[in-house]
This record gives sequence, structure tokens and C-alpha cells, in this order.
Amino acid sequence: MEKMIKVKWIKSANGRPAYQMKTIRGLGFKRLHQTVLLIDRPAIRGMVERVNHLVEVMESSEGERG
Repeated sequence: MEKMIKVKWIKSANGRPAYQMKTIRGLGFKRLHQTVLLIDRPAIRGMVERVNHLVEVMESSEGERG
């Protein structure tokens, strides 16, 4: 099974450049304070790095869901 990461959206993207809101949506977020479980891949890590000031990353164990 692939390694997963939990990402929580903790700060609003209002007033930020449009690419940051598009990145938040691309990660699968619909609303503030939502947590999503994502596969730990370089592309996902790169997206998270672009908006690291708006999100919080928590390492997730392999067997954990949601």
C-alpha cells in the first residue's frame, strides 16, 4: 500500500494570488478546516509546498483511512 499524508486547510486563500486558490482546489479541498488524505507523491508534495503557509501536513500511517 502507498504511503499517505493528511493535509488540513487551516488558513483562507482570500486575497492571495489565484494560483494559490487553484492549488487548494487541486488538492481536493472544498472548505476551510477540511482534512484530506492524499497519496504521498512528488507532485502532491510540490502542490503542498506551494501553499504551505495555508495548510498543515500530518504524516499518516499506511493502514489509516480518513
